[in-house]
This record gives sequence, C-alpha cells and structure tokens, in this order.
Amino acid sequence: MPAAAFFVSLLSLTCALALPTQSTGIAIPIHKRIPPNTSPGVANIPSLRAQINKLTGKYATTLAAYKANTGQAYPIAASSTRNTTKRATSGGLMLTDAREELWFGTVSVGTPPRQYTIDFDTGSSDLFIPASSCMNCGSHTHYNPRLVSTSKYLGKTFQLVYGDGSTTSGELYSDTVTVAGLTATDQTLGAATSYSTSFETGPADGLMGLAFPSLSTYPASPFFNTLVSQKKVSAGVFSFFLAESGSELYLGGSNQARYKGPISWNTVTERGYWEIPLDSIQVDGETVVSGLQSIIDSGTTLIVGDDANVAAFYQAIPGSQDLSSIVGPGFYGFPCSSALSVSFTFGGKPFAINQQFFNLGSISEGSGTCVGALVAQDFGFWIAGDVFMRNVYSIFDFDNSRVGFAALA
Repeated sequence: MPAAAFFVSLLSLTCALALPTQSTGIAIPIHKRIPPNTSPGVANIPSLRAQINKLTGKYATTLAAYKANTGQAYPIAASSTRNTTKRATSGGLMLTDAREELWFGTVSVGTPPRQYTIDFDTGSSDLFIPASSCMNCGSHTHYNPRLVSTSKYLGKTFQLVYGDGSTTSGELYSDTVTVAGLTATDQTLGAATSYSTSFETGPADGLMGLAFPSLSTYPASPFFNTLVSQKKVSAGVFSFFLAESGSELYLGGSNQARYKGPISWNTVTERGYWEIPLDSIQVDGETVVSGLQSIIDSGTTLIVGDDANVAAFYQAIPGSQDLSSIVGPGFYGFPCSSALSVSFTFGGKPFAINQQFFNLGSISEGSGTCVGALVAQDFGFWIAGDVFMRNVYSIFDFDNSRVGFAALA
C-alpha cells in the first residue's frame, strides 16, 4: 500500500514549521468513554480517585518496562516511583484499574479481519485484545487465533496485576492489524485470557499504546512504529484533535484543516514517554511555577504535578483549598464562581486551558467549591492529559523526536 497520511475521526472525543503536505485520509468513528456524574455539574469523586490509582499503576508498569528494556531507571522518575516499579517487576506488573475517560475507536485484526474497539493511549506502548478462551471478558469481541490464517503464537505470556487483585493476562501472538486502512503485518499483540473489571464492563475491547518502543512490556514494536518500519505511512507522525465533536486521530502526519498558525515544537527529552520541557504555568497572566518536565498522555484525563509546585499553583488562586480529606490525596478545590485564567507555556508559547475542562465540578450538589483538574502526585515529572490536549492540536513526531502544539482552527 502506498505510503500516505491517514486520519482516524473521533466522534464525541474532546510549532513554527508546517509538516509536509498530507493526502486525503480515511475516517472511522471514535468515541469517548465518560463515567457518569452523580448529577450534572457535580464531580464524580469515586471516578477521580480511581483515575489517580490507575495512573499510579500505569506508570509503575511502563517505568518497569523502560528499565527492563534499557537497563536503567527512567532518568527523572522520583525515587518513590522507582521503588514502585521494582515491586511491579516481581510476579507481574502493578497497574491499578479504573473506569476512566479514554479515547477509543475501531481497528481490525487478522485474516479474515475482525473488528475491535480499542483505547488509544500515548502513555503506553502495547496492544491487547480479549482472547476467545477468556472467561471474564464480558460481551467483548474475542480473538480466536485458530480462525485466523495470519496469526502466529509467539510462545510467550504477559500479565498485568491490578491494585484490586484482578489481572489482565494472556498469550502473545503476531498478526495483521489495520487502523483506517493502514495495515501492519506481523504485529505483536496480547490475547488476554483474563480481563480486569474495567475492560470486562467498559465499551472498549482492548488498548493500543502509541509511546516509544522502550515502554513495551512484551517487549515489541508498537503498532504505529511497525507502520513506520514497514513504510506504510509517509511520515512517522501522528496527531490528535480532541473536541466535543468531529475529533480525530491522524496517522501519518497532521491534518492542516484542524489547526491554524505556526506549530510550537518541543524536543523529546527521553525516548520513552512523550516527555518534553514545560516552560511555565501562568495564573491570571502571572507565572506561578516554571522549569518543569512533562509527559503528554492521551490515556490520562487529569493534569498531574509534584506536591510543591501544585501547592504553589493553587496558592495563586484566591479561595482555593486542599481537598485531600474530601476527594483524595493531592486534589485541590477553588470557588466555583472563580473566573480562572490558566495557561501552560511550551516552547515559549502559552496555551490557555479552557475553564470548562479545568473545572471538574463541585464537590457536592449545591456546593460552592469545585474540584480542579491539576492534582499533586510525585512521579518526578508532570503529566498533561486531555484536560490540556483539548485546548490544542497535538502532533507526535517519531521522525524528529518532538511534540508540536498549534492553535485550533
């Protein structure tokens, strides 16, 4: 198939240099999984707690994979996080489960092809779907290698151990995987024989990681990297446009109809996560923290930072308060009536955060205190999830090891 740029259209999903001209893409519908709120305008506190637990486990897993693949600990990971990864490598990788907000769409696997709904995650690197032998995978579409002519058993197993004691585990195969008309052959994937509660009951059948190969727990080349090595795309670049409607994942470049103005480029600090410098954060035009490192993660809803700098951020907001005893450790609140002006500066360019994304809702019905989307957890780096990504067009460039942001069209 000729090398070309393709995009994946996401429905209900919410720099100074142009990329080469892209060809017309192929669109497939993708949706956003959103846990229901207790009532409109009220924060879903159990979901927020679960998201932090899941995030902690996810990074324990990928940090352990990085160390196993490179022979060294991830350079800027906090010592406490490194200790977690050591525990994670013994008897199965630790990962805490949650019914989190994630972006998902349809891919096909095998010959003849069968379609699966997959979460797209720039914070991890592996692909897994439920196996036909799975007894607790709910009503999901199952993968039966015996019915697929292109399937090959790799003689290896994988296991992810969740904080609630449940697991996602199974066997590794290689097969043909297609997204939006782009096909990777001999792609390593996990066929899960046991699923965690979240994947058992959630709308997505599995997950596809879009980070660097050094985070693979299998280890193996991630799907998009396989496309690049097999010359199925014209560029080792993919992009996200996250919005209330018409959103998309664009494989092979960027969709210039989705952004305007120059792209602010940021060099990747370490080829594992999509880690880049976060110059500074502003509240009401005043810089409150600066000199940070951040990971751009589509598989994370929240923005997460270290304790000291997150505390300094909220101190700049009149009436803010620590909500650790109400919502959970690291959460803060602010008056719902506040007209917040928050911006993140990458590559010398500030990007405003829309208040409707930063405000997660009041702590209870009728309360005047709202939960902020910036949460304190000491990973040793910051994590910018879709609360940030919804405000920009995000471009992930393997070819040049960089991440670009541009203003939305």
